[in-house]
Amino acid sequence: MMKRLLPCLIGIGVACTVYASVQFFNTPASRKTDPFEEDIRKLVMATVMINNYYVDSVSSKKQVEDAINGMLSKLDPHSAYSNPEETKKMNEPLAGSFEGIGVQFNMLEDTLLIIQPVPKGPSEKVGILAGDRIVTVNDTSIAGVKMSREEIMRRLRGPKGTTAHLGIKRQGIKDLLKFDVIRDKIPVNSVDAAYMVTPTIGLIRFNNFAQTTHKEIVEAIKKLQAQGMKDLIIDLQQNGGGYLQAAAEIASEFLPKNDLIVYTRGRRAPSQEFRSTGGGLFTEGKIAILVDEYSASASEILAGAIQDQDRGIVVGRRTFGKGLVQRPIDMPDGSMIRLTVSKYYTPSGRCIQKPYEKGDKLGYAKDVINRYNKGELTHADSIHFPDSLRYQTLRKKRTVYGGGGIMPDYFVPLDTTKYSKCYRELSAKNFIINANLKYMDKNRAKLVKQYPNFSAFNKKFNVPQSLIDEIMAQGAKEKIKPADEAERVKTVQNIQRILKGLIARDLWDMSEYFAVIYEDDEMVLKAIELLTAK
Repeated sequence: MMKRLLPCLIGIGVACTVYASVQFFNTPASRKTDPFEEDIRKLVMATVMINNYYVDSVSSKKQVEDAINGMLSKLDPHSAYSNPEETKKMNEPLAGSFEGIGVQFNMLEDTLLIIQPVPKGPSEKVGILAGDRIVTVNDTSIAGVKMSREEIMRRLRGPKGTTAHLGIKRQGIKDLLKFDVIRDKIPVNSVDAAYMVTPTIGLIRFNNFAQTTHKEIVEAIKKLQAQGMKDLIIDLQQNGGGYLQAAAEIASEFLPKNDLIVYTRGRRAPSQEFRSTGGGLFTEGKIAILVDEYSASASEILAGAIQDQDRGIVVGRRTFGKGLVQRPIDMPDGSMIRLTVSKYYTPSGRCIQKPYEKGDKLGYAKDVINRYNKGELTHADSIHFPDSLRYQTLRKKRTVYGGGGIMPDYFVPLDTTKYSKCYRELSAKNFIINANLKYMDKNRAKLVKQYPNFSAFNKKFNVPQSLIDEIMAQGAKEKIKPADEAERVKTVQNIQRILKGLIARDLWDMSEYFAVIYEDDEMVLKAIELLTAK
């Protein structure tokens, strides 16, 4: 009898729950509510009814996340939701550190090859060297087992203070070496390069605006000043931005006290002004800022402030146009909503944000492609601005333009012929990277002995022809061949320059890589020309 009654009782229980929920969310006619409260009741009621009545089982968590994503998708292109895992990954580069063993690595034939241990990091401290191969982690093989890069990184990373038991294969040593590496905080550097491009001109390239970026920039400026820097190139190409505060701190190193850097305006968020604090390290020398169509957000704040305050010149192509301010809203489960609350404006009053249609994220994403198709990236005369978008810089009253992004003072077209089609295909197949890894694996010790410093390397080293021939032969097997002699010559030149840069990086660091790569870079050469002009 009880068995027969049980389904009925359960059904009555569910019905009562639903009825109670409906009654709770239904407001008596006598009680007046505002439209917003009614909308919230409607949303909650829909969730309750789906969970209780829908024919199949549903995840309330997924329902809520889908609802949030749905709401945000109808707003601007930059308001977004991230789940707890996505939030952690997103914040890591901007936090300036993560926890792990501290190595730069690449995969060579399904084996993890260490490019460089992080200086003063946990791996370097126990004696792990560049060129070592990690084959086991905590007695589990990671070599030759087709393990994904993400899974390998998951095994190597871990909380500070925990131990990673590594099995390492080292050239010249038969037995497997065992290392116990105590994980620690590993810095994530923003500065890619800081070096002298001429005896008096320094170059600093950085990839984002993180918590530690200002400190890194200060160290880079001091280093270059000690080497004789009088003028400075700031390379913001492909720098997607980061923290507003970092941009304001960095700008303060170049501007006199109390200069306006940027201000914000929003519907509900209070307007804010950010001004230079004074006492900057580099307030006298000339400045050229390099930008392109992927320079965004904090990059545009820095470039716009330097331009509007007539502190320096901007060289390159119109920037991305990301001038919306997102307020991070932390959720109890570790997820996050990044909600747009205001817009950025340069000191002259230009809104950095380019036009957009709410809900049309696809059209927004195609903006750079549309610029290319219109010729804006390759021809200066394809760029036109109405008089309504004319503004003036604050000191010299030079004409600058709004309309989204920062328009450079000096245009440098995108060089669509710099890399040959054959080179791009060889690179996409990883033939060049793999050739570099194998070459360094065999020749690192000899190169270190032969070239005690980068200056000697840069003057004397030539990429072996045998290495180039090997890459071209691999390509031919995959039917990747230059169309004619002109493309063959261009492809070989491309391979030589990139390989020399990669070898320099593996022997020293990223500064040396860019010192090689930028020797014939049109943007850098233009900046040098402008800075040295009388």
